[in-house]
Amino acid sequence: MTRRRPPARRRTRRPSKRQQQRDAQLLALVVVATAVIGLVVMVVNWLLAHWWVLLVALVLAVLAGAGWLRARQQQARWDAVRSQGLRYELSQLDALHYAKFEEAVRDLMRRDGCRDAQRVGGGGDLGADVKATDPLGRRWVIQCKHRRDGTRGSAVGTPDLQVLNGTARPVHGADVAVIVTNGRVTGPAVDFAKQQRLHVVDRQTLAVWASGSRPLWELLRAVPPPRRPTSLS
Repeated sequence: MTRRRPPARRRTRRPSKRQQQRDAQLLALVVVATAVIGLVVMVVNWLLAHWWVLLVALVLAVLAGAGWLRARQQQARWDAVRSQGLRYELSQLDALHYAKFEEAVRDLMRRDGCRDAQRVGGGGDLGADVKATDPLGRRWVIQCKHRRDGTRGSAVGTPDLQVLNGTARPVHGADVAVIVTNGRVTGPAVDFAKQQRLHVVDRQTLAVWASGSRPLWELLRAVPPPRRPTSLS
């Protein structure tokens, strides 16, 4: 008579190391969530019992916000006053570093109502030193050529205009492409500008513009029409 073998015991599978890590992370998450919820409940209960703290915090926040808004408005008013009164003499522009000259051109555009005027000149600027949108919606791309010696410095030539012509419209999306200098511009460069619908602001035009008499688009000929109708059109 044969004996029956006792049934083999099944080995209980121990959880893998990855599963143990997941369980530990889940447990830690539950503990943290419980602690956070408990802290929130305590804070809410305390604030409900001390409601006047919320009232004081709300008043202080309103006062701080009003003060910040007032300071911003005051700063905007002062900026508007300064920009409206911005004037430059040619001697002042001659004495500037070329980077400061670009900033002066930017500020003159802002004075004339181009709120988004910015200086972008520097390495890799691709022929654009200042960009701006005028109140009539036209996009301006300006290349600045500063001459420390004014009219005694080297003249702006056709190659300078060619760089502007090659990038202003296809790269920067210009409606109006302008080159501004406090020096001289050669005759061939002026002819090239006319052929390519570029605009040249020479020393004489710069003097009129910087004096604050009229915005730049009123001093240049054949400026494109407005992109959108405004109160100024």
